Order: sequence, then structure tokens, then C-alpha cells
Amino acid sequence: MNTLNLTRAACLCLTLFLGSVAHAQIKVVYHLNEGIAQATRAMGNIRNHLAADPNAQITVVSHGPGIDFLLDGATNTAGQSFSGTIGDLAAKGVQFKVCNNTLETRKIAKDKVAMEASVVPSGVAEVAILQAKSGFVYLRP
Repeated sequence: MNTLNLTRAACLCLTLFLGSVAHAQIKVVYHLNEGIAQATRAMGNIRNHLAADPNAQITVVSHGPGIDFLLDGATNTAGQSFSGTIGDLAAKGVQFKVCNNTLETRKIAKDKVAMEASVVPSGVAEVAILQAKSGFVYLRP
């Protein structure tokens, strides 16, 4: 193979690689553990995130006071129900996960958690697993 053909082949490989990287789905875990104010910020961040990158795979993991927005009747800092926002984001593929340790410690029944959310054994462990084993990028609003 001559130098021109090698250069063309290298350019083609580079183009294909960069094209696949540009279209790769980014996986992000939003970590919530501070309460309603953080959850209010996070919902806005996630909406903006999906507007910029509709293909992003987003998982919200909550524990401690971070689960409060996923409980029945929760309202944001403006007094508006979180349920509509959670439903809208879930319809766009956002997953919500709630720490079972927190539920047990706070004596909260699982049926008080938003139906769009799943309960995981440990919120902290879930964040670590998503990062270490599943390649998620970590964000904390």
C-alpha cells in the first residue's frame, strides 16, 4: 500500500471513530441527598440537559433528605407539585431511584414513593455501582 492509500485509510478510520464518539449515548447519574431545594434545581438541570442532549440516559439516585421530592404530595420551592415533572421526565426515559435504607430509617412505607421511582437497597451503593460498573458520569446539582 502506498503512502496516499495509508493516509486515506487512516483518515477514514479517524472519521468513523469520531463520528461514533459524537453519537455515543452519555449516561449520567444525578445524586440527590439534600432535600427539596436541591431537587428543584435538579429537575431544571435535567430538563435543560435533555433539551441539549435528548439521547442522554439519566438516572436520579436519592437518599437521605434527597428522597423527599419523590414522596406523595411533595412540592417544589415554588409550592408546585413534583408529580407532573417526575412523570414528564420519566416519560422521556429518566429513571428515579430511592434508597431503601432511608425509607427504613425514616419509617416511610414504599407505597408513599412516586410510582415512577424504584427502590434500591442503598442510594450510596447505587451511585457507586452506576459509576464504577456502568460508566455513568456523576453530577450533583
